[in-house]
Amino acid sequence: MSFKRFFIALIALPLFMILAAQNYALAEVESRDNPQEEVTPVQVRVVAETDVSAQIGDQIMKVGHLNKDDEILVYATDSDNYQFTFGNAYGFIPQSAVTPAKTSKKDLKIALANQRKINQNLITVQQTPIYNQPKENSSVFGMLEANLRYPIIGRLSGSDGELWYEINIGDNAKYILATDCEPDDGLPVLTYHHILTDKENINFRNTSTTTSNTAFDSQMAYLKQAGYQTISMYQLEGYVKNTINLPAKAVVLTFDDGLKSVYRYAYPILKKYDFEATAFIISSRIKRHPQAWDSNSLQFMSISELEHIRDVFDIQSHTHFLHRFAEKKRPVLLSRSEHNIELDLERSSRALSQFNPRVIYVSYPFGGYDENAIQATKQANYHMAVTTVKGKVRPGDNPFTLKRLYILRSDSISDMAERISNSTFKIKPIAPNQD
Repeated sequence: MSFKRFFIALIALPLFMILAAQNYALAEVESRDNPQEEVTPVQVRVVAETDVSAQIGDQIMKVGHLNKDDEILVYATDSDNYQFTFGNAYGFIPQSAVTPAKTSKKDLKIALANQRKINQNLITVQQTPIYNQPKENSSVFGMLEANLRYPIIGRLSGSDGELWYEINIGDNAKYILATDCEPDDGLPVLTYHHILTDKENINFRNTSTTTSNTAFDSQMAYLKQAGYQTISMYQLEGYVKNTINLPAKAVVLTFDDGLKSVYRYAYPILKKYDFEATAFIISSRIKRHPQAWDSNSLQFMSISELEHIRDVFDIQSHTHFLHRFAEKKRPVLLSRSEHNIELDLERSSRALSQFNPRVIYVSYPFGGYDENAIQATKQANYHMAVTTVKGKVRPGDNPFTLKRLYILRSDSISDMAERISNSTFKIKPIAPNQD
């Protein structure tokens, strides 16, 4: 099949499959509570080696290919493509590339019974063979492209003693040699607050949460050059709950507080690199009108400034009145009842609804949380909460105690590259209570 025909087939996908990333991810998360009528699968045979596609993050893209005479269970769509189980969602294959198969569905090793029992992905760092059996002399079912996260449903030792990962593709158990890929070490969520030029930074030189505009620009340039895709909190929720496919090189950018410096410096830099981010806003500190710029004080964004940055930033909550300290620099949230915290979070979501009708994520002030905070966050109908505990986010993590990483002003680009890469590393400590 020609590339032109394949492309035409792709763009004929149903509209709901090419929604913007946050709508798609949120729909995937919520669909489990609203199951649709089951569709009967059809067993087909591939008539010639053909590319397959899937939605990875916010893009429909080529994810690999299937070999001639491969058989796979597919589901009819309203387009010229069939869809099939691929990772945490679906892949697509042109109807013209397959023909009905004679093999009975009963002859297949259906993997659905074990699907998602292991909260672990593999990462493809190059084109990766998919085998029909867990042995190297097995026939190859197809290939996965590089830069994919794919859920593992089992681990086993093959007849040759090698470690194999069992995966589900097309509702059928297939196998990937562990040495052909990497285990997923988690997804980095980066934390930022205040950004100033070096010349301006007189009063905040000793705060770890203040970054220079040149350092931030260099960090974003590195992410772009290295092929990272910024993803939304909606997509992160899908990752935590195993309902979405994401690329290997993915990162979430978050900014706490809602400072005017984010509007002045971070916004144009992110826009330059075509990145997205999440702004956790202290809703009680939103200004009615923009303030004249003063680099010597902490200023907060106004209504019009928050409206202006919405093409880059998703607006979420950093509470309403709870971003302050009690005695001994203890976050005041830790001294509040569950009911009080719930009321504050509800008030915050109402105040922020003018910028975003779906305020469903919160950043705990100063990273402080306890069981009251967790339960209140749930009761206020938030889906996830982030902390200042250092580490990456992994599938199956508690969605109300998610970890994040700091990239400090003093960190080199090589420090950043190591910290966010898919490898085990020692996380550097930062000064406490610098939110």
